Amino acid sequence: MLLAETNSQPTILQQENIQLVNAVIATNSIVAKIKAVLGPLWVTAVFFIVALVMLSVFRLALVIWQADRVNNLNNFFSIMFSGIRIDISSLCYLFTVPILISLCSYVSNKGKALLLRFLKLWCILSLTMLVYLEVITPTFILEYDLRPNRLLIEYLIYPKEVFSMLWTGYKLEILISLSALIITTIASVKLFKVNWLAHVNVAIKGRLLISIAVVLLFILGARSSFGQRPLNPAMVSFSTDHLLNGLTLNSTYSVAFALKQMGLENPSAKYYGKMEQDKIIELVRKNTMSNGEDFNNDLFPTRAMHQASYSGKPKNLVILLQESLGARYVGQLGGLPLTPNLDKLMIQGWNFSNLYATGTRSVRGIEAVISGFTPTPSRSVVKLDKSQRNFFTIAKLLKKNGYHTQFVYGGESHFDNMKSFFLGNGFSDIVDLDDFEKIDYQGSWGASDEDLYDQAHTEFEELNKQQAPFFSLVFTSSNHSPFEYPDGKITQYDQEKRTRNNAAKYADYALGQFIKKAKASSYWQDTLFLVVADHDSRVAGASLVPIDHFRIPGVIFGESIKAQSDDRLVSQIDLAPTLLSLIGVSGYTPMLGHDLTQYIPLSKQRAMMQYDKNFAYMTQDMVTILQPDKEARAFNYQNKQLVERPVTKSQIEQAKAHVLFGSLAYKNQWYQ
Repeated sequence: MLLAETNSQPTILQQENIQLVNAVIATNSIVAKIKAVLGPLWVTAVFFIVALVMLSVFRLALVIWQADRVNNLNNFFSIMFSGIRIDISSLCYLFTVPILISLCSYVSNKGKALLLRFLKLWCILSLTMLVYLEVITPTFILEYDLRPNRLLIEYLIYPKEVFSMLWTGYKLEILISLSALIITTIASVKLFKVNWLAHVNVAIKGRLLISIAVVLLFILGARSSFGQRPLNPAMVSFSTDHLLNGLTLNSTYSVAFALKQMGLENPSAKYYGKMEQDKIIELVRKNTMSNGEDFNNDLFPTRAMHQASYSGKPKNLVILLQESLGARYVGQLGGLPLTPNLDKLMIQGWNFSNLYATGTRSVRGIEAVISGFTPTPSRSVVKLDKSQRNFFTIAKLLKKNGYHTQFVYGGESHFDNMKSFFLGNGFSDIVDLDDFEKIDYQGSWGASDEDLYDQAHTEFEELNKQQAPFFSLVFTSSNHSPFEYPDGKITQYDQEKRTRNNAAKYADYALGQFIKKAKASSYWQDTLFLVVADHDSRVAGASLVPIDHFRIPGVIFGESIKAQSDDRLVSQIDLAPTLLSLIGVSGYTPMLGHDLTQYIPLSKQRAMMQYDKNFAYMTQDMVTILQPDKEARAFNYQNKQLVERPVTKSQIEQAKAHVLFGSLAYKNQWYQ
C-alpha cells in the first residue's frame, strides 16, 4: 500500500519534464498570439532576429580573431554595440521593399499567398548574401586589412582574371565559401518554411496603428539618428586603426556604402573631355616650383622633395579654419566692418590679400588646406572611399616627424565624414563636442566659438607640456545658419539678431578673445598660426563662376612672423606647403601648391575654383572656365566682372590638366 502511494507521486525527473512541456506549450501559445497579431509581418520578424544574431556572432568571431588589435574592453564594446546599430540600419534598408508590400497586405488582407512566397525568397537570398560576405571577410582582411569594400566591386569587373587568381591561390577559401553558400541556402529554405496564421486577430484600426508604428521604426532604424544626417561609417569610427573601425560595420553594409560612394566619383574627364595622362602630368609638374629631376617616382608622379625655408627647432602649428567667412565680410579686404580682430591680425601678420578658396563646401576647404589637393567636380576626398586611408595630409607628414596631431571641433566630428577621413590620414586625436570640459552656449551646430577656443586653448597648454611639437586643426561653426550665438557679446551690426553679418561679427569676437589668451600663453612663442576661411557663404551669382565670392581671408601670424601684405595670386592649395616650410618640416609630398616663402613668378601664380560642375583656372587678371560638354571660354577679370576674350589652346590645356589631375590622382592613388 505504501509502495503504491509512493509510485503514484511524480519523480523529480518527471516533474522537470512536466515543467518543460508546460513551458513549451506556453511559449507556443505566446508565439501563436504574436503570429495572430503580426500576420504577414511575422516572417520579417523572424528574419530580423536571425540576421541580427548571425551578424553579431560573425563580428564577435572577428573580434576574437583580432584580439591583439582590439586589446581592451572599450574597443570591444565600441565595436560590438556600434555594430548592432549598423546591423539594424542595414537590415532596415535591406527590407524596405518587402516591408512596404507586407504592410499593404497586412491592412487589406489580400494577396497573402503570393506575398508569402515573395517574402520567403527575399529572406533566403538576403540571409545567404549576408552570410557569404561575412564568410569571405577573413580572407579579405588577410589580404587588404579591411572588410570587403570597393575593391570587391572593382574586381567583379574582371571575372576572368579574378577567378584565375582565386583558383590559383585560394582553393581552400573557395571551398569554404561555396560550402557556406550551400549550407546557408539549405538552412534558410528550412528556416523560412515558417508561416503566419491565416487570420489576423487585430481590428483594422489596430492594424493601421501597427503599420504606422512599423514604418516609423523602420525609418528610425535605417537612419539610426535623430540628427541632421543618417548613420554613416564616420559616426561609428572611434580609432586610428582602420581595421577596428571596419569591424564595427558588417560586410554587406561596407560593400553597399562603397558602391554608393563609387556612384559619386565621376571623373573630371566625363565633364571636360580627355587628355593624355603623360600630358596632364607634364603640365601640372611644369607649373610647380620643382625641377623635372625632382620627380623621380613613376608610382607617384607629383611626389617631390620640399625643403623647408626655416631650419631651426620645429614649431607647433595651429590652423584656425573659419566657417563661411568670405572677403566681403572682412574690413581689411574691403568688405563690411565686421572683423576688427581679424583686421588687426592682418596688419600684424603675413596677410594674403588675393587668396581664393577652391570650392563652396567646408570639406573642399579642408581638402585644400590640409592636403593641398586640387578641386574636382566630384565630391571632396574627405567623403570619398579611396581616400579614407593612405591619402596625403600634412597631419600624416607631421606625425612621421614626431608631432602630436589633433582636430578640435565644437560639433559632432562625424559630420561630412571628417572623423573617418582624419583618423585614417594622420590625425592622432579628435576632440569634439562630447569631449569639451565646459559648454556655456550650445547651438544647432554644437558649442559656440568661444567654447571651442577655450577648449582648444586648454588642449594647447597641455600639449605644450609634452616633449613633442603639436599640430591642431580647429574648425569653427558659429558663423553658420541658423546663426546662433550667445547674447551680450557684440554690438549687433543688424537689428535682427540671427543674421549672417551678426554671426560673422560674433565669430570675430570669439577669435579676438582666443588671440588674447594665446599671446599670454606658454605655447605662443613656439607656435605658428594660420587663420583662413573654408569658403565664402552663399556663393552665388549670374557668372559661370562668381570669382569674387571665392576670395577669402588668410593670415599667418605668430611670434616669429613679420608683418607683410602679400598681393600675389594665391590658392588655398598653396597654404599647406607654405606652413610646412615656415615650421621647419621638410619631406616628400605630392602637393602641387607653391611654398610662398619663395619667389613665385607671375607666370606660375594661379588659383583654381570648382563651382558645381564649372571649373575656373585663374592667372592674374585672366580666367579660363571649363563647363561640362561645352567649349572652354576665357575672360578678363576686371573690377569683379568677367569680360569674355578669345581663348587659346595653351590656356585650355593648362586648365584641363589641373582639373583632370585630381580625378586621376584619386583613382590611381598617386596622392600619397
